[in-house]
Amino acid sequence: MEEIKKSIPIKILVVDDNRDNRELVVKVLKSRGYEMVEAIDGEDALQKAEERPSLILMDISLPKIDGYEVTRRLKMHEEYRDIPVVALTAHVMKGDKERAIEAGCVGYIPKPIDVHELPEQIKHYLDDQLKG
Repeated sequence: MEEIKKSIPIKILVVDDNRDNRELVVKVLKSRGYEMVEAIDGEDALQKAEERPSLILMDISLPKIDGYEVTRRLKMHEEYRDIPVVALTAHVMKGDKERAIEAGCVGYIPKPIDVHELPEQIKHYLDDQLKG
């Protein structure tokens, strides 16, 4: 049974309107064996969440619906409540991390991302979910 678990890729939804940022995250995490789903704005993120990813990396400054509101909406629905959302954002002023946590994010990764640290950061959030 354990072997089957390892062969199923873990799906991660990355939500970012900036193509370069999104492609970098996808490249780094795909190389680690994760299955990646991409969303380009808040509305797209709500639709792609239906794919039930194991983790959502959420930019905050998004067109149509910002990342705070997308996170709040996801957390209001039973079927998405257990999916951890991590803010992946350039919002690094005092209070921004707290606003992300208040909206329902379980963590916060500032941009620009460190491509060497990102896989460990992701593993940490996934491990927390498995323990929880």
